[in-house]
Amino acid sequence: MLVLGDSISAEYGLARGQGWVQLLSQKLHEGSSKVEVVNASISGETTAGGRSRLPALLKAHAPAYVVIELGGNDALRGLPLSSTQDNLIAMVDAAQAARAQVLLLGIQVPPNYGAKYSSEFAQVFAQVGKDKTVAVVPFILEAISDPADLDKYFQSDRIHPNAQAQPLIVQTVWPAVQALLKQE
Repeated sequence: MLVLGDSISAEYGLARGQGWVQLLSQKLHEGSSKVEVVNASISGETTAGGRSRLPALLKAHAPAYVVIELGGNDALRGLPLSSTQDNLIAMVDAAQAARAQVLLLGIQVPPNYGAKYSSEFAQVFAQVGKDKTVAVVPFILEAISDPADLDKYFQSDRIHPNAQAQPLIVQTVWPAVQALLKQE
């Protein structure tokens, strides 16, 4: 399983091994799964960066599963939604061409971007999932998204989840990962 993500998956601000990707790997092995997890996430990564790196990663690792957790940095940089969508589609196409099952992990933007932009941004993930027939977790941070959770589950920047939040992220992603593994 190849995880291609940004800082949320790259353990930004956390001690190595505390992030949700590592916790997911441990959970898979506890369940006697033989699936090895490769975390190819980079803090600050955009969908364009992921798109450019994915072919080499597919060649190097030949994963049966690809989890894409990208898009948040596109929004933070104000990149056009159409380019985010095109990049996600290209990554799904590349992974499927390499015979990998794909899971898309969506992100949502803070409300200060405006209701219209926030809604359209969230729709990008849903539309790609529908058009490409891939599973989508609409919001990877759903379990920690309540405004009251900011101090409890986020680092001081209020963007990056802290160590306490990581098991909750795994709980959010786990049902989709289980379904993905059953497709094999």
